[in-house]
Amino acid sequence: MPTVLETYIENRWMVQPNHSNHLGSTHGGNVLKWMDELGAMSAMRFAGETCVTARMDQVNFKRPIPVGDTALIEAFVYDAGETSVKVRLRAARENIRTGETESTAESYSVYVAVDEDRNPVPVPDVTTETDRGEKLRERALDGEANR
Repeated sequence: MPTVLETYIENRWMVQPNHSNHLGSTHGGNVLKWMDELGAMSAMRFAGETCVTARMDQVNFKRPIPVGDTALIEAFVYDAGETSVKVRLRAARENIRTGETESTAESYSVYVAVDEDRNPVPVPDVTTETDRGEKLRERALDGEANR
């Protein structure tokens, strides 16, 4: 049974001109796509099954990610239902040379585990096993309750 930390995935995309809008920053649709893809990967790592997007909660874009910066996306599973997996998603702009990050967007998403016939299948319970995993899970649950 995977723990919260075992579902933690982060990825980076170098923001290129083809990712940008007319203002020279990342098009919001690209950020949403990257968040959704990474969220699904985290859910699949947890469930051990293919997972499909059921819901992506409100996403507020706090600040842009300019061309030339890196989009850093983080995802981890923080809760589960019978067949559903809740994933915490965060996006940031990162200066790849200095490692400096600044939060740009966040969301809570739900994925459903499905079999080969696309029928929902059960998922395991969420476990933490470490202080860091427990803190990540608690912050996600608190954030979900307060949004």
